[in-house]
Amino acid sequence: MTTQAKLTEAQLNLEDIGEQEESTLWSSQGTAGEQMEVEVEVQAIQDLHSTHSERRLLVQDRDPKGVNKCLKVTFEDVIAEPPSVHSFDKVWLWSHALFEVSRLWCYRLISLLLAVPVSLVAGLLFAVLSCLHIWLIRPSVQLCLINMHWVQTVWGTILNIAISPFFTSIGKCCGSITIRLARD
Repeated sequence: MTTQAKLTEAQLNLEDIGEQEESTLWSSQGTAGEQMEVEVEVQAIQDLHSTHSERRLLVQDRDPKGVNKCLKVTFEDVIAEPPSVHSFDKVWLWSHALFEVSRLWCYRLISLLLAVPVSLVAGLLFAVLSCLHIWLIRPSVQLCLINMHWVQTVWGTILNIAISPFFTSIGKCCGSITIRLARD
């Protein structure tokens, strides 16, 4: 497409630029009907304080990967009355309400007491495990791999000279054996 080509269509797409790192800002069609797109990396400018919409996203979507799908328990999953026996309507409604309210508030109280300490312990545990893996385990494994190259060479030679021919011979000897099952 030449620089003197006449732009027949220009389109500006500004939807969800804040949520995407890369976004097509505009596209145009030249006289030859070629579609031309320009990809621009949009880097979100992060302030020291998060915006209100970012906080709202963190509060609304607390399980984005669906780790705890099995915990979506409702009243109908736990208590169900068959069609042949029903309690009074008011008893059913109050039972449903008390189940939901007690489940919600008990969870909130228990999480109020345990969430911060458990998060602290989990954070410390994962920090220690990461540090051990990065600074101790991985270098030790790499050191063994570097220094054990001769063992790999010797072991490969032993397999090729002694063990592989032995089992190849056994396989050829036993390869002609056939088993026929017959019913009497």
